[in-house]
Amino acid sequence: MTVTVGRRELLVALGGAVAVWPLAARAQQPAMPVIGWLHSATPAGYAQMMTAAFRQGLSEGGYTEGRNVSIEYRWAENQIDRLPALAADLARHQVSVIAACGSPASALAAKSVTTSIPIIFENGGDPVQLGLVASLSRPGGNVTGATNFSAELVTKRLGLLRELVPSATSVAVLVNPTRPAVDAQLAQLQEAARALGLPLHILKAGNQRDFDAVFLTLVELRASALVIAADALFADRRDQIVDLARRYSVPTIYEVREFVAAGGLMSYGTSLPDVYRQVGSLAGRILKGEKPADLPVTQPTKFELVINLKTAKELGLTIPPGVLAIADEVIE
Repeated sequence: MTVTVGRRELLVALGGAVAVWPLAARAQQPAMPVIGWLHSATPAGYAQMMTAAFRQGLSEGGYTEGRNVSIEYRWAENQIDRLPALAADLARHQVSVIAACGSPASALAAKSVTTSIPIIFENGGDPVQLGLVASLSRPGGNVTGATNFSAELVTKRLGLLRELVPSATSVAVLVNPTRPAVDAQLAQLQEAARALGLPLHILKAGNQRDFDAVFLTLVELRASALVIAADALFADRRDQIVDLARRYSVPTIYEVREFVAAGGLMSYGTSLPDVYRQVGSLAGRILKGEKPADLPVTQPTKFELVINLKTAKELGLTIPPGVLAIADEVIE
């Protein structure tokens, strides 16, 4: 049987098909991937500098926030006990990958809530010792990342302080007692101090409210200098710590350049923005299909010495020519 379709009916049918086609095409497009950002600190301390570096790393892989990737931000505001709930919230949202940054507790919290979502960490701890990965070259599981950990940093920082304050009779170190593996961090510091023949005073601050009392104790101990140990809380509150060190005229060495830019005396360590850029780059590679288990943990290859001459002058210190000669940056 032959069915004759009139011109009007044909146009109506075709119009309906054309109207449905864009909807079907849109339905077939893949959903935009979502990155879960989990950080132990505050957006005020990290948002502009470190998230920008993270996004730069993403862009190297062809990803731009808001265009072909979105980011769900979760900040623990330096309250470590909030991290497990924040990590669980990201897992419930079924994000494509979790970037767990700041304190090692961020990565540990993320790892505790998922074995399937890829996790990329950034922290200053030993990821093998923390149990995050099986090895640096072959992480295994669903976790990889970038570490700025290096055992030689502790010894080098103490040695630089000794050169700046050769008359030092004792040194204090500030650590965060809530930091995972803080005992290992202290053991490295104590070993380095013994090698230099320097008595070491241990000071502890688990939140910003502890800092004033720490510096009062430092004065009572008459410690000649201070080392600020690696920790996301300290980096987040760098302005407060630098102000206290200057107020009490304590020669202090820090983990990263950002402290010295804020008025601190000296830093020796990795470039923190570069580490965050590496995390963004790893996130891009995972979004393209690579597996965390096959991506080696990136490690620091370059350390930078930064000195603030204005602060040295305020403290009445003369920077030895040999130290100035090896400085990567001198702020005047």
